[in-house]
Amino acid sequence: MLGLILLIVLIVLLLGAIPRWPHSRNWGYAPSGILSIILVIVIILLLMNRI
Repeated sequence: MLGLILLIVLIVLLLGAIPRWPHSRNWGYAPSGILSIILVIVIILLLMNRI
């Protein structure tokens, strides 16, 4: 249950980090890239039943 909540929160954060607003276009893909790596790690841990 905790893993599912963590996964949903990370997906929402990932969608919020997409650089589509004018003030965040010069950030590049760093915020969404970091969150993507964290999301992949959490998915792998969920599949391995570690969380």
